[in-house]
Amino acid sequence: MSGDEDVADAGYDEWIDAVRAGEGYYLSCENDHGSLPPRRVCPHCGSLDIEETPLPDSGELKTFTITHVATPNFADDTPYAVGIARFGDVRVTGQLRDVDVEDVEVGMQVAIDVAETETTGDDLVVFRSQ
Repeated sequence: MSGDEDVADAGYDEWIDAVRAGEGYYLSCENDHGSLPPRRVCPHCGSLDIEETPLPDSGELKTFTITHVATPNFADDTPYAVGIARFGDVRVTGQLRDVDVEDVEVGMQVAIDVAETETTGDDLVVFRSQ
């Protein structure tokens, strides 16, 4: 296999495709713990009984940081905000889009989506202000 071939990241790539299609989900166990793919075991209690649960349509931004000087893979994206939002029983990290970095604030409602980085064109989890 050459280094130029795309290699699927089992579980994660399917999750990204589901989010892109508006069918995002998280994994939950019988003890109401939530986690994101790929998982085969609940990271909180060790349960093997996990199932897909639809992500809520919106989440609440809990924290964020603004990047002005980025790694080479994100150099053309700057400045940008990356935040952690709570969607039901899970926290998701994503880059905020369609909002000026000066207007990002804790508590804002966001929707989850998938977009491409400005620099490399790779898929990226993003939040859009609601």
